[in-house]
Parts: sequence; structure tokens; C-alpha cells
Amino acid sequence: MDVDSEIARQILIHLMESGSDLSGLLSRMDDQVVKAKEEAASRKDVLDKMEKWKHASQEESWLDEYRKDENRYSAEKDVHINLKRTKKAWILVSKIPSLIENLTAKMKAWENLVGSIPTSIGNLRNLQRFNLSNNNLTGFIGDHICILQHLGDIYLGRNQLAVSLPNCLGNITSLREIHLGSNKLSSNIRPSLGNLQDLVVLDLSSNNMEGSLPPGYRNLKAATLIDLSMNQFSNEIPREIGVLQTLVHLSLRLNKLQGSIPDSVSTMLGLEFLDLSHNNISGIIPKSLEKLQNLKYFNVSYNKLYGEIPSGCPFKNLSSQFFINYEALCGSSRFSVPPCPTSSNHRSNRKKFLVLFLFLRLALLFVPITFVFVWIKYRRGKRSPQQNDSLSTATIERISYYELIQATDALSESNLIDSGSFGSVYKGVLRSGTVITVKVFRDAAFKSFDTECEVLCSLCHRNLVKVITSCSNIDFKALVLEYMPNGSFEKYLYSHNYFLDIRQRLSIMIDVACALQYLHHGCSLPVIHCDVKPSNILLDEDMVAHLRDFGISKQLGEDQGDLYTKTLATLGYIVPEYGLEGLVSTKCDVYSYGVMLLETFTRRKPNEFDGDLSLKQWVSYSLPEVVMDVVDVNLVTPMDKGLQKELDVMASIMKVALDCSAESPARRTNMKDVVGMLQKAKIQLLECGACSTK
Repeated sequence: MDVDSEIARQILIHLMESGSDLSGLLSRMDDQVVKAKEEAASRKDVLDKMEKWKHASQEESWLDEYRKDENRYSAEKDVHINLKRTKKAWILVSKIPSLIENLTAKMKAWENLVGSIPTSIGNLRNLQRFNLSNNNLTGFIGDHICILQHLGDIYLGRNQLAVSLPNCLGNITSLREIHLGSNKLSSNIRPSLGNLQDLVVLDLSSNNMEGSLPPGYRNLKAATLIDLSMNQFSNEIPREIGVLQTLVHLSLRLNKLQGSIPDSVSTMLGLEFLDLSHNNISGIIPKSLEKLQNLKYFNVSYNKLYGEIPSGCPFKNLSSQFFINYEALCGSSRFSVPPCPTSSNHRSNRKKFLVLFLFLRLALLFVPITFVFVWIKYRRGKRSPQQNDSLSTATIERISYYELIQATDALSESNLIDSGSFGSVYKGVLRSGTVITVKVFRDAAFKSFDTECEVLCSLCHRNLVKVITSCSNIDFKALVLEYMPNGSFEKYLYSHNYFLDIRQRLSIMIDVACALQYLHHGCSLPVIHCDVKPSNILLDEDMVAHLRDFGISKQLGEDQGDLYTKTLATLGYIVPEYGLEGLVSTKCDVYSYGVMLLETFTRRKPNEFDGDLSLKQWVSYSLPEVVMDVVDVNLVTPMDKGLQKELDVMASIMKVALDCSAESPARRTNMKDVVGMLQKAKIQLLECGACSTK
């Protein structure tokens, strides 16, 4: 006969309130607990065992008394057998609190639970995962849950829980995920939640919460997902939200938010999903949002916005469904909005007269100055190399040849950063104090300069080195680039003075993967970099990676999948088909990236292997069983509690690298999938870090 779930619940409460030291028992996890979990194949089996464990606990005092009499123990064989069974049952009793934690997650034994959360849940002091979602729990979440200082995840979504969150919830600093969506929670968000600096996921969607969004949430710097949709939040979106640099998913739809979209949102460079639809947001869509290169979903439908919809970078891939029910928005026809109107006729004429008047005034001012300037130049008899508008995009500022010479102290060796067959790279400081990088091309590499200008003029991504301007004449060609204070990734990977842990290395590899994804799939014409390697990855002050050096890159034409070239890339990273036919495609970059990914986590260069053995073969022989034999020894600590989980994640990363560097181009993973798989691995590593600190 099936046991009613309410009876089972009462049994659990009785056991938790029986006076046993459950917190001490929880720490003694062993193989018997695992075996007990596996044996409990159904709800009835679990409940039957609960009954047996309950009766066994009543024999506990008798067992302790019996242990004291060794003669009796040795004399009575039959009793000895019974006592061994009783002892086994008693051991199982001591494990009940840890079994409770997995009943809902592993076996779904407790379904359709009703009533409130028992206060005795606070006795499970070592509980790490609390999952009672998809039930009919009512009442409120009491302060007793705050006793669980090892709690990592709370899953209480899809219940009928009401009132407000306990203020003490912000004291459980071990929390990584909070899932409380689809309840009846009201009141406002507790500011104390801002104390959870390791929180990754916060889901409070589909409740009745109200008030303002607290600015204290700027401390949630590890968060990747925040869902506050379908509530009653009002007032403005706080400007402090811009500090959430790691946030990937933000949903604030179906609220009562007012004010404008803060410009600080443009600093959330990891953002991929942003939903602000069905609110009362007014003002314009900030043009600064064009900086969000990873943004794939941006919905502002059913608000009170007006003005022009930005057209740069991420907005090029958005559809009209994200801008529904607007009469005041204007822009490109692909958004199904009217074109932005010019001024009315009478204002237009007035502006024309004003512009003409200003032009005449400026002409009277600058013509004499220009004449004097030309006369002085003529007297000096010098011709300076002139600025060449090689980059068709608008530059931040125009820098002359003499300014570059002054900024680099006449291209002195003290400012030399790097040199190679293409030329030399110098560090420079402009009169304004801005630090720049100047890439000066040798005479034989002028074609490389033209190639970089041609390719870079159409590129715009946060993980590509930014070109500020160019300077060119017959005898001198240089690119002025954004300065990267932390130098190359190769320096950090192999120097004894620096160390990058697993998470830092993975973040850098994700940055490079995002850059290649943009080059291969985000441009109007795919771009092949042709020389992906650690020395071509530069790190800014925040250790964000930027791909550089497009001197031998190739741009595919429309409907062109590959092309032939004689340009030689770097040995060790060259694809097999290049050596055979000189054929390159986007799959060449994927192959080079796969080799670099292996190199990143093994700290072994691809050209240091002898004979027929390669880096790729050396790693493949060790996967997945002995991945520790190939991983950089500095990355793993044998005594680390989360070592096995980290090794499993490392094995999955190595698998991605091997798939990228497959011999056949058709079998290589595309960069879109690579980005997704590595981001998943990053989340798993964050979870490993949380486990190892508990």
C-alpha cells in the first residue's frame, strides 16, 4: 500500500526533531549512503526504509549498552547477527538528513507537497542543495533557512509561497543560485541580497514584488543571470547596474519601470540577453549600446521610447519583433519603423541660413590662418608625411607623423615592444597623456599594411585590438592601436613571473573564441585571420583578450567557402590542408584555435614534440581517464576537494580542443558551438570553486 506523502512528511519532521545531533551525522558521508540512494528506486521503497530506520533508531540505546559487554557479544552468535543488522540500520539512520537533500532532486519522491516549510529544516546544517520546487507549498520562507550556512542552491520555484524574502538570506554567503520564480512573494527586494558576492543566478520572476530595484545589487559581480520579470517593480533602472560585467542574461519585462535606459548598460560587455519590454520606459535608446558586441536579444517593445534606433554592430542582427507598438521610434526599414524625419521646412531653411552665416564667419577667420601656415611650411622647406584615410571608418582622432615621432621619442629602443618580419611595435604617449601602440611597417611589409587597413576598416568587436587611426605616405606607414598594458598571452603562459589559473585561462580562450566567431559569422564577408597563436593575443588592464595582427588575413567573397594563398602562417598551428594545397578557410582558424586551446591548458608548445608524436596525439592518448597527466601541473592541487570535478571539466575542454583540431575540415567544430561549450565549462568551473570552498 502506498504511503501518503503527508505521512512521509510527518515522519521526516519527527526524525529531524528527535534530538539527534544531525549536524554531526551529516559530516560522515560514506559509501553506504551512496548505496542507499541507489537502492531507493521508488517512492514506496524510500518510505518503507524510513519506517525501518525509525524503528532501528529506537534500538540505538540498546546497541550502545550491548557494545560494553564483550563477553556477551562473543557468546551469543545469533544475537550477534541480529546486532550487526541493527548496527547497519543505525548507520542508515544517521544518514537520513543527507538523504533528504537528494529525495526531490534525484528521485522526485516528494510531489504535490502541501503546507509550509518546517522550521526543523534548520537542523540540516550541512545541507548544500534545497530543492522543493513544483509543489503546493504555502506560507512564508522563515528565518530558520538562514541557519544553513553551507547552502549553495535554493530551488523553491512554482509553489504558493507568499509574503517577503527573509532579510537574513543575505547572510548565507555560500549561495550560488536562488530560484524562487512563480510564487506569490510580495514586498520589495531585500537590499541584503547584495551581500551575496558569489551569487551566479537570481530568479524572482512571476511574483508580486514591488518597489525599486536596489542599487546594492552592484555587488553581485559574479552573476550571469538575473530574472526579475513579471513583477510590480517601479521607478528607474539604477545606473549602478553597469558594474555587472559578467551578466549574460537580464530580464526586467512586464514590470512598471519608468525613466530612461541608463547609459551604464553599455558597460555590461558580457550581456547577450536584455528584455525591457512591457514597461513605462521613456527617452531614447542610447547609441552607446552599440558597444554590446555579444548582444543577441534586445527587446524594448511596449514602452514609451522615441527617437532613432541605433544601427551599429549588435543592432544589425536584431529583428523588428523587438520594437513592436512604437509610433515615435524611427530608423532602418528592417525594424518596421518609419525613417527618421528631417526637420520641418521652415526650421530647415532657418538652419541653412545659420549654417551659411557660420561658414562665412569661419572662412574669414581660418583663411588668413591657413595662408600663414602654408607660408611657414613653404619657408621651412619641409614636407611631413600626411595622414592617410586608409581606414574608411571614422577615427577617434587624427595623429600626424610628427606627433607619432614625439610620442615614441623618435621611435627609440626604450619604447620598443616587439619586432618581426613585418616591422616594429612601439609604445607611445600623446601630449594628452593617452598611451598608444604604434605599429611601424617595414618597406617590404607595406602590402601587409594595406591588408590590415582593408580588413580592419569594417570590423567592430570588443575582443579585437582597436585601431585608432593610420599614418601613411610613400616612405612611412604605421597603424596607431589601442595600448594593451598586460602584453601578450604568450608572456603570461610561459613566464615564471606570472601565473594564470584555470578560470583565467578559460576566460581568455572564450574571449578569443568570441573574436573568431565574430570574424567567421558576424561580418558581412567572413574574415580568416590565418595566424591564431598565443603571441597574437593581447591582454588589457582587466585581462580581457584581444586578437591582433591581421597582416596575412584573408576576406572571403560572397558564396566563397575557401581560397588559395602562398602566405605562410606559424609552424605548429598550420592546418594539414594548407601544407598540401595552400588552401585556407575559416576552418583553418578553428584548427589553430584548437591547438592553442590544448597549449593553454597543457603549457606545452606544439612544436616541441619530436618524431611522429604531436601535441594533439599526446593529449588524445590520455583522455579521458588520465587527463591529469597532460594538464599543466600548476593548475591542479592534489588535496583540492573539487579536484575530480575540475579534472572532468578539463577533460571536456580538451575534447573541444581535439574536435577543433580534427584532421578533416568537415569534422571541425564551428566557433559558435565552441563559444557555447566553453561558456558551459566556465559555469561548471564556478560551481567547482563553490564546492571546494565549503
